[in-house]
Amino acid sequence: MLQPVAWNPDLPPAQRLRRLVALALSSGRPVALWRLPGETAARLCLSLRVEAAYVGLPPALEASAPAGFAFFPFQDSDHNPPLFLPADVYFDLARPDEVRLSAMAVSRLPQLRQQFAALLDPDSLAWHVRPRHAPRPATRPEYEALVRAGIEAMQAGTVQKVVSSRAVHRALPAGFDALAAFEELQTRYPTAFVSLVSAPGAGTWLGATPEVLAEVGEDQVFRTMALAGTQPLLPGHAPSEAIWRQKEIEEQALVARYIVNCFKQVRLREYHETGPRTVAAGDVLHLRTDFAVDLRNVPFATLGTDMLRLLHPTSAVSGMPRQAALDFIKQHEGYDRAYYAGFLGPVNLPEPGAARLYVNLRCLQLRPNQAVLYAGTGLTPDSDPAKEWQETELKLRTIGAVLG
Repeated sequence: MLQPVAWNPDLPPAQRLRRLVALALSSGRPVALWRLPGETAARLCLSLRVEAAYVGLPPALEASAPAGFAFFPFQDSDHNPPLFLPADVYFDLARPDEVRLSAMAVSRLPQLRQQFAALLDPDSLAWHVRPRHAPRPATRPEYEALVRAGIEAMQAGTVQKVVSSRAVHRALPAGFDALAAFEELQTRYPTAFVSLVSAPGAGTWLGATPEVLAEVGEDQVFRTMALAGTQPLLPGHAPSEAIWRQKEIEEQALVARYIVNCFKQVRLREYHETGPRTVAAGDVLHLRTDFAVDLRNVPFATLGTDMLRLLHPTSAVSGMPRQAALDFIKQHEGYDRAYYAGFLGPVNLPEPGAARLYVNLRCLQLRPNQAVLYAGTGLTPDSDPAKEWQETELKLRTIGAVLG
């Protein structure tokens, strides 16, 4: 249980948040900021124990599990360690007069207060960046060749569906401020999960994702979604007016069936399915089907945890069958996705019993003087390479908007 502690009431909340971030970055400690969809106040989780953040398995989602922030890669590797940031320090801008501390943090409170007060210039934050080689960006001909390879694999029966992706490099504008970019994303995308995560070994990542992976609410309802298909939101048109091609409809149906198959693997029948319907995510539209399970009415105490481990990585970011699609991606994509298409989010914060994990889409990684942006598309046998390239361009605009 986290203990509330009064914390420098003379400082405005935004300055308090910036100083807590500076405290983490100046000491090389993991820190995560996020804003939940539909909310206005950002939250922060800071870990004092760097070594405790590196874990092997996805987190447990039950109320008895530790409180913290999960940051998991697309696939585990030595280069991309799975992270779960213990909530030693938790700050909610909606409750600005207090900071919540773990028992270990309370024992170090005088030292923390001293370090906090010593940060004289938190307006100039040196974000941790990982010095590893950046992924090579694919040219348009290279990406279209990847799409054609995926189509051929589906036609040959090697895979039923595959999700291709690419990385691009963009120069950081002069005076780029990651916290200001985080705040801009909150304003631009009120219905997205907006995040800023920095940790040794993982680097600094910024994103605004529309896709829930696994969620357990305070009402003890487990939720997930099938999100697929993409088209631009046309000016002056409502999402309900969108017309979908058969390709997008089939792509979304495959993702929905994948989730139903995961329910079958745990022998669950008591789920509620709604959709598909058209939803807006920034300047783009997607098809979405929502799934919900009332945990109070099923004999599955660990359903959230079990489903998380079955779902990731979902067919929406890899393909079907999953292992065959992952093998195709490893052989043909030509770069390391790292934390793109992984998942992230708070677990048992602020109180036990709630977890909200999202697929890490519409994201970028900060590097010295540049950002690496990521985008992908779900392929079917009817995919057109030129249109798939254009779809990635459309998705890159979401996160790229903060770079000017």
